[in-house]
Amino acid sequence: MEKKKLKLSITGSSQKTFSSIEQAKTKSKNTVVIEKKSSKFQGKPQFSRQNNDSFVTNKNMSVKPNNFTRPSSPPSSDFEKRKLAEQRATRRLKGEVIPRENKSNNKTNGKRRELKLTISRALSEDHAETKSRSLASLKRAKQKENRNLNQTDDKENIKQIKREVNLPEVITIKELANRMAEQSSSIIKYLLGMGVTVTINNTIDADTAEYLVKEFGHNPIRETKAEEIIEKIKEVKSENLKNRPPIVTVMGHVDHGKTSVLDVLRKANVVSGEFGGITQHIGAYQINHEKKKITFIDTPGHAAFTEMRARGSKLTDIVVLVVAADDGVKPQTIESIKHAKAAKVPIVVAINKCDLPEADPQKIKNQLLEYELIAEDLSGDTLMVEISTKTKNNLDKLVESILLQAELLDLKTDFETNAKGIVLESKIDIGRGPVANIIVTAGTLKKGDYFVSGLKWGKIRAIINDHGSNIEIAEPATPIEIIGINGAAKSGDDFIVLPNEKEAKFLCEARVQESKDDKIPLTFVTQDSAFQSTVSEELNIIIKSDVHGSSEAIKNAIDQIKHDEVKPKILLSDIGMVTETDVTLAKASNAVIIAFNVKPSKEAKKRAEQEKISISSYNIIYEVLDFIKTKMAGLLSPDVEEKIIGSAEILEIFKVSKVGKVAGSKVVEGEIIQNSSARLIRDGAIIFNGKIGSIFREKNQAKQVSAGLECGITLKDFADFQKKDIIEVYNSKITERTI
Repeated sequence: MEKKKLKLSITGSSQKTFSSIEQAKTKSKNTVVIEKKSSKFQGKPQFSRQNNDSFVTNKNMSVKPNNFTRPSSPPSSDFEKRKLAEQRATRRLKGEVIPRENKSNNKTNGKRRELKLTISRALSEDHAETKSRSLASLKRAKQKENRNLNQTDDKENIKQIKREVNLPEVITIKELANRMAEQSSSIIKYLLGMGVTVTINNTIDADTAEYLVKEFGHNPIRETKAEEIIEKIKEVKSENLKNRPPIVTVMGHVDHGKTSVLDVLRKANVVSGEFGGITQHIGAYQINHEKKKITFIDTPGHAAFTEMRARGSKLTDIVVLVVAADDGVKPQTIESIKHAKAAKVPIVVAINKCDLPEADPQKIKNQLLEYELIAEDLSGDTLMVEISTKTKNNLDKLVESILLQAELLDLKTDFETNAKGIVLESKIDIGRGPVANIIVTAGTLKKGDYFVSGLKWGKIRAIINDHGSNIEIAEPATPIEIIGINGAAKSGDDFIVLPNEKEAKFLCEARVQESKDDKIPLTFVTQDSAFQSTVSEELNIIIKSDVHGSSEAIKNAIDQIKHDEVKPKILLSDIGMVTETDVTLAKASNAVIIAFNVKPSKEAKKRAEQEKISISSYNIIYEVLDFIKTKMAGLLSPDVEEKIIGSAEILEIFKVSKVGKVAGSKVVEGEIIQNSSARLIRDGAIIFNGKIGSIFREKNQAKQVSAGLECGITLKDFADFQKKDIIEVYNSKITERTI
């Protein structure tokens, strides 16, 4: 049998008057007033039981269980409530079973039931305010109050905090604000009040930063520079000093035989491996002579390698100046003397090629007098030896002179301290990674040592001597190759061993940060600089070389090329092979790629072919310079030389069928030639620049008309003639410019 859907409703007569309901409304906002519906079946049975489980009702009848009994009226006083509670407790102690009806009544009348909102309680005035705040609500209120108190205390405490602020030599506004825990806007406003306009990315010097820190109530502390830390590390203890081999730099003009001298002393053939017969990077070697070691540094003689020679002179103890007896004193010879004198090191002169018939050693000695180098046979104190690398004449005497000079210098250093040295050269070797050529100046270098070199750091993974052998340690004055640096070092950088990896990283990061801060703070644009012309053409250049010294030399040589209309701009100067990234950069910037003693990778070569980018490879530096000059000249506008052939004045304008407008003109000077370059001048201004179309003479075409004659003239792609216009005919000669 289908069960009818039941509609539930609350019926019964309202026990409260309208005034009572209104009164309940005004007592509390939480009081709920529910109006009962009156039922026409009030007082009559309204349900019957069927199937023991369901109730069958009429549409308007309420549904209630058959055992429903109206709960007794709630206790009217606290006394009655307590009495009922005592009765329930007594029954439980005696073990009596509480009737279900009583349980229901007790629950209804108990406190838990009392806190629930019922229809009778909503309509009762006595229980309108019985609902109270829960424990969770009280707890939340307490927590909120505590938070507010803590926030107030924090605000008061923040104002009172005084921080110690570390200040480098240069710092940005943003970084200074972070270190002080202040807002950047506060610092900017303060500087604005002082008449200085800045942004968060502007930098200020340490003095200004120190003033600001004090004004904001903090304690400024000047940071210790990385170089100051390094100077402390470099301090040598006098008690550990021992004699060390001399470091000798061989200098002189190109092709005077510097490398040949070392070849004979080392019994090796180095010259054959040099492109163009010239040394293009620093080489270091060590020889043994009668159980005494001498370290030699070979420097390039080309004019472009000035910085390399200066670097060699600063590192050296003794300078060997090689002068060809058949050539005499040359520009690089003079430059080498200046470097040696600036470094305050003694000079030993080796007069080479004395075996040649045209050799004149005495002439060389006389030329050196101008530079205060006086030979011993001329009552001076400069050791001069006449040698020949071809016949090996007097080479032993040269070595003895060097050792004698070294004894006079009494060269000593600390063998027990952490190793220190100078980077001579660096490169990126395929298979081995970054490699640095160094000379140890103090201490003993061991495999596994942590070190810092310039802005790079690393751990010694391998030590290779000048003969290509792996060694475990390197003593002072030893030229070596090291593997283990995290990047290509810069030539001339120092080399310092540190106790552990942590200190090496810290010092390297400090140096990197200081290098970033080495910029001019708060640069201002002047009126002159703002309107300065910057229209000159630029030749973008990318340089890749085998060693850092060569890259540096090429860069310096290119910077010396000056021109008013075009200038070279080096976008990248690095070591290693030409990569795909270099080609992409060249494409984006329209740059030329120079590969010096290196080759492009397969990927770079393929990409260059796709993008139509040429990679110029060279082995000799002056060929590079010639190439750059040629490219720069190509950016110059050619010289145009004009020569006026003749001119004509327009008298009348005619229209001719199949021809168009013809300028009836009189040739004033020179001659008018067909197909010549011409321009039309009106009131002193050039109106048109083009070519002569046709020339008519007495209705016939002519190739040229001389001065004093009249003719008709047409111009190609122009017909807007006016009387008294001047047609000027000229020839131009274009000459390509060079640098």
